[in-house]
Amino acid sequence: MSRILVVEDEAVIRSALEKLLTHNGYEVAGAESIDDAAGRFDLNQFNLIITDLRLPGDPGTDLIHRAPDVPVLIMTSYASLRSAVDAMKLGAVDYIAKPFDHEEMLDCVHNILAQQSPDAQSASPNTDSDSTQAADPSQFMFGDCPAMEKVFHLIRKVAPTDTTVLIIGESGTGKELAAQALHHLNKRAPYPLISVNCAAIPEALIESELFGHEKGAFTGAVSARTGLIEAADGGTLFLDEIGELPAEAQARLLRVLQEGEIRRVGSTQSRRVNVRMVAATHRNLRAMTRTGEFREDLYYRLNVMQIRLPPLRDRGDDILGMARRFLDRIGERVTHRNYTFSPEAMQMIQRYPWPGNVREMENAIERAIILAEGDVITPELLDLDEEEDESHVSTGLVGAETVRHTAQADDDAPSDLSLEDYFQHFVLENQDRMSETELAQKLGISRKSLWERRQRLGIPRKKSSPSGSSASH
Repeated sequence: MSRILVVEDEAVIRSALEKLLTHNGYEVAGAESIDDAAGRFDLNQFNLIITDLRLPGDPGTDLIHRAPDVPVLIMTSYASLRSAVDAMKLGAVDYIAKPFDHEEMLDCVHNILAQQSPDAQSASPNTDSDSTQAADPSQFMFGDCPAMEKVFHLIRKVAPTDTTVLIIGESGTGKELAAQALHHLNKRAPYPLISVNCAAIPEALIESELFGHEKGAFTGAVSARTGLIEAADGGTLFLDEIGELPAEAQARLLRVLQEGEIRRVGSTQSRRVNVRMVAATHRNLRAMTRTGEFREDLYYRLNVMQIRLPPLRDRGDDILGMARRFLDRIGERVTHRNYTFSPEAMQMIQRYPWPGNVREMENAIERAIILAEGDVITPELLDLDEEEDESHVSTGLVGAETVRHTAQADDDAPSDLSLEDYFQHFVLENQDRMSETELAQKLGISRKSLWERRQRLGIPRKKSSPSGSSASH
């Protein structure tokens, strides 16, 4: 049994993390500061130390030197993200940003401990080892349907290479899990996997976050900082929501892909980096290149190998299999009880379109378990909006055919677009002169369905709606 030390000064967080890890089979001890930990425990007797970056007294990074043979996982808030990157340069094995969900923490712990096993330690980080060859995408993602088998096949083919990969899929389909599989099935697995959500970083900070900055480069830059790309040197950089990257950052990222070099903000010197790039988006980057929102040259650089994750509603028997896995795992974690779905609940799960995909399913099942009085999960506990089913059918059939007809009638419409491309093309072409109601009527769908598809495809609404009299079609 692996022994884990949690060093966290906030008692609520420390207690919750101790319980989570204990319930998942780890032996756990807790401390509120480094002095507290060093005074009560032999730090070198642990298999992993999880510590907050900011603690009373000495910072969490001091544990890297006090227990040099024990991997240290740094917890940090977004505001201290750059400090966490600096901690990795000092020798921390990884960092995790607060707030984190339970599965994210458990996956991180599992991966770190797996790499510390005797078999993993005996493998050279610069050679193709048996451990990477023995691993499989199914260890990171669940799927038995043909669509997921195709995804697994592509991951197995491309993972051992350093080819740039673009992962496409709706929100909640598991794009970050696919990136983890690509990293851990590669010889870069012993090195960092740095995950960056481009949509979560303020636009004014994104270049500094990605590329780093020199002291005095801008107001508030009181010291030089290592960027996230440089922190991933030797490993993998996962850029989630790449479609949200501002234009100037796109140009700088292109240089990284072309030249393998970065230049910190405020610096005149370039630095070589050896990074494998994996990007992901739920948006249609190809359509964004036509509107000028995304650089065409960067799109082609990123789109060397494309992996498209299917939405949950298109995964057949996987839907119920995924639900049962969540039911067992969440039930064990939350209440230590075994649950089953009623026949009516299973029917609802299979026919519901799951617009939020796997993430929505996980949340729905966890909510149902918390509310359940007995061991049977019923449709009422799942509390799924059946109207979603009707709107999905309308959007997928009537709306799509209407868009196809409208787009083909337009002489400027590209002839090689998918149904989602047709939808995006129609909305982008007409939203300046049509209200949301008129757009929905032309597409043959409800306003609610229009809004949901905008969300899924990442098409923002115009801030000011045009008047109805200006629309004529």
